[in-house]
Amino acid sequence: MVALRLTRKGTKDRPYYKIVAVDSRTRRDGRPIEVVGNYDPMKDGVNYNVDLEKVEKWLSNGAQASETVNSIIRKARKQAKAEASA
Repeated sequence: MVALRLTRKGTKDRPYYKIVAVDSRTRRDGRPIEVVGNYDPMKDGVNYNVDLEKVEKWLSNGAQASETVNSIIRKARKQAKAEASA
């Protein structure tokens, strides 16, 4: 099964994460199938960037998002909706 989850990048005390589509059996920082976004917890304000088209494609094909990635996707959808109506 494919999972949408975070893979850690960055250095000690400066984490940076990429949101990736990956086989659920691979290790956390294993080789991803596709990178669909990023998340920087050290940044203030909007600290994520997600390609919603790629995310929707993976979710429609049966991928399961982790709790954290699901939360980021919800925020990105809300932001995209607000920008579209403005």
